Amino acid sequence: MTYVVWLWIPFTIVAALGQVARNAMQRQLTGPLGTWGATNIRFLFGFPFSLVFFAIVIAVIGDRVPWPGVAFWPWLLLGALSQIVATGLMLAAMNDRSFVVTTAYLKTEAIQTAVFGFVFLGDRLTAMKVIAILIATVGVVVTAVRPGGTKGFGSLKPTMLGLVAAAFFALSAVGFRGAILVVPGVSFVTAASYTLVFGLFVQTLILTVYLLVRAPDVLKAIFGLWKPSMFAGFMGSFASLFWFLAFALTAAANVRTLALVEVLFAQAVAYYAMKQPLSLREIGGIALILIGVGLLVAG
Repeated sequence: MTYVVWLWIPFTIVAALGQVARNAMQRQLTGPLGTWGATNIRFLFGFPFSLVFFAIVIAVIGDRVPWPGVAFWPWLLLGALSQIVATGLMLAAMNDRSFVVTTAYLKTEAIQTAVFGFVFLGDRLTAMKVIAILIATVGVVVTAVRPGGTKGFGSLKPTMLGLVAAAFFALSAVGFRGAILVVPGVSFVTAASYTLVFGLFVQTLILTVYLLVRAPDVLKAIFGLWKPSMFAGFMGSFASLFWFLAFALTAAANVRTLALVEVLFAQAVAYYAMKQPLSLREIGGIALILIGVGLLVAG
């Protein structure tokens, strides 16, 4: 069915919306929980929801559940460990710089994902795709970084945190796509939800043990803030499921480039909900994002 191939587009848009909500909640929890405590909530509270999603998928589709093969684990560990590091670096960068400017650094992920996807998975890089990724990424930077607020680009620490976080997010996307692709004999929906369960299990285990040994008070504080943590965990698991569904259908670089539309969502909220007018620079940046995304989809 040809239409299935194009489902990565709505999957990505839903995932981007969920990610905006999760990032905002995680950022609020960084103060009381610290960087690694806030990082762990997306995994610790997201894992139970991934089991629920997986149970629903199996009940509806009826695929048998295979045991992970040898090829599955290296890809999964690359994705899971890279995402832990990336999330921690992202939250640390947001503490040093504004949410919007940090987002601009993070969105270099699309370019880095294209490179890593080509190197590790052999994902095809056409000239049209490269041009689309570059145009959309420039659009994000133009939209996000305000005149007089670019001082952060000269500050090495937040710049490096943001760029390195983007690199690890790119490696994470490639790792999880690789894991999804080697799940044998099941539908792409089952492969995606299956990989999500194992990924969140590994991430929860690693970070929870780390906090238990190094910062047990933080772990206690996490459970004390279970209500907001539950919401962040749900949105994290929900967004990840749709990321994985998109990864199952197309190259990670395609997904991460289309995901730049989350910048448009943020601008729309600022304009309609907060009555913040758009400048000509922001309109120009948005136009570049739309052109880049349009070229990507057309190509």
